[in-house]
Amino acid sequence: MASTTLTAANFEKTVLHEDIVLVDFWAEWCGPCRQFAPVFEAASEQHDDIVFGKVDTEAEQALAQAANITSIPTLMAFREGILVFAQPGALPATALQQVIDGVRGLDMEAIRADIAAQQNGDSAPPQP
Repeated sequence: MASTTLTAANFEKTVLHEDIVLVDFWAEWCGPCRQFAPVFEAASEQHDDIVFGKVDTEAEQALAQAANITSIPTLMAFREGILVFAQPGALPATALQQVIDGVRGLDMEAIRADIAAQQNGDSAPPQP
């Protein structure tokens, strides 16, 4: 599956309704963005169970601002609607694969429990 363009109109729906969504925030004028683009696209072809979305920060300035994008490219990973990874900078293919493997391996029940505890003001003990 090739990457898909995400806009303010489809971003939230995509993130909330797909299991894993990787989002590349980029701009045409950005050299590192152009360097990362083929790596991101190649990964999208290898992992058809993941949505690979691209947000053009020039065309979607409000969306980029809402996502607190201060440097591009920035890669974000969402799992079950929860932001689980965000990092600026162009990643090599091996590092992107590590992110994908890490996101797939997450214990989402534990993450949801941690979020609930934080929202309730509870202090959850560290997990071993």
